Amino acid sequence: MDRIPTAFIISAADNVATALSPLACGPVALLGDTTVSSIEATCEIPQGHKIALRNISAGENVLKYGIPIGRATADIPAGSWVHLHVMQSNYDERSSHLDLQTGAPKDTKYE
Repeated sequence: MDRIPTAFIISAADNVATALSPLACGPVALLGDTTVSSIEATCEIPQGHKIALRNISAGENVLKYGIPIGRATADIPAGSWVHLHVMQSNYDERSSHLDLQTGAPKDTKYE
């Protein structure tokens, strides 16, 4: 029997959880500081990345560890992947210039 994938919520104040394994579309068990036991992933989410626990509006803070770690740059539906394509980091100004898959800077030209 396949095990349901899991994500971890660090603080009850968080609006994202961290994928403990790669997530496919479908049910995800929630562990940690939570009052709900699961959420439906709406897309594939890599291990270690964030899943939105509720709808997050563009301009709203992304909360992890109970503190704002970034700001949504687009509306983020519940159950979707929260990464650099829909948020800007509060801690790394260059994060919006990195390739999502490789992490390589896109704002630097090498000749």
